[in-house]
Amino acid sequence: MLVLAAARMPCLPILRSFTKVLGVVIGALVITAPVAAQPTPEEVFAAVVHVEAKIPVGARTAPSLGTERRGSGVVIDDDGLILTIGYLILEASEVTVTDSQGTTLPAEIIAYDYATGFGLLRTTQSLDIAPLTFGVSGDAEEGDPVLVISYGGREAVQVSQVVSRRDFAGYWEYLLENAILTSPPYPQFAGAALIGPAGKLIGIGSLFVRNSLGNDSSTAGNMFVPIDALKPILSDLITDGRTSVPRRPWLGVYLEQLHGHILVSRLAKEGPAEGAGIEVGDIMLKVAGQSLDDLADFYRKIWTLGNTGVEVPLEVLRKSKVIQITVPSGNRYDWLRLNPSKDSTQIKAQISPSRTAKTPIAG
Repeated sequence: MLVLAAARMPCLPILRSFTKVLGVVIGALVITAPVAAQPTPEEVFAAVVHVEAKIPVGARTAPSLGTERRGSGVVIDDDGLILTIGYLILEASEVTVTDSQGTTLPAEIIAYDYATGFGLLRTTQSLDIAPLTFGVSGDAEEGDPVLVISYGGREAVQVSQVVSRRDFAGYWEYLLENAILTSPPYPQFAGAALIGPAGKLIGIGSLFVRNSLGNDSSTAGNMFVPIDALKPILSDLITDGRTSVPRRPWLGVYLEQLHGHILVSRLAKEGPAEGAGIEVGDIMLKVAGQSLDDLADFYRKIWTLGNTGVEVPLEVLRKSKVIQITVPSGNRYDWLRLNPSKDSTQIKAQISPSRTAKTPIAG
């Protein structure tokens, strides 16, 4: 059984080296004899599988995320349901899963949820792997020791620490409440399992972040999507591939927060913002006449206007001129090409070198 002691580590900035952090946590990590209903270390390692996806060159996300994506996933039920981070399998035409014994099986995409970032898939043949049990990610607090595990067994385990619990705003119109930020950074973060007390799953790896503490420090780390965000939507995802909640309005903008300003750094090709006349370099000033505090506030003000299709009045600064632009919001799922077989003839006709997945990085 894997047990992480309740005692927390000292605040990370006080510890000047990873060696000290590792020593403190290993002192709190106790490996004991197996207990009923609690996994052995080998069972935890085996539940983390390798996920590989091939994406058509014509996919919307191919230029930014690549046409070959690799990461990890976690077996979460007895029928081979695998939880991973969604961008690994987004718009994929082919997905395979490799277990700890090196057996590779084809898998089908079950669901993708943009709001949380989770993705679900299932192998076409059953897996003889004991699933991981969900923990309570809401109990994870700053200073708690955790384990980060990707595919690869004991060699792929890293001792880490929760350094922040906060809302995380991503540049791609993404806002995750109460995200789990850990440090030191783990390189194979995509789809990695975040393991809390008693070997239970409390999060799924999403990003490398340059500032895990959320202040002006430069403490690098990772962002994990809390498992508590999956629990209320899991049934919908398995049944329908989507949640039943109304879709949020989507503009198709990629943003940076620089010196207190919200800057448009990129536009989704053929997205609503591009069609409405938003340009790269525009600075967002107001939404529906309301001033903006930060990136999270920008998203929330848009989403409170209504569901997909609502018109979003924006005030932007373009060079030295303030202009008003109204963007008819769209549905992100409609913009994505989630049925690759539909355009398979055109995709196969395009001859292009494969692009490996680029590392998602957030500030």
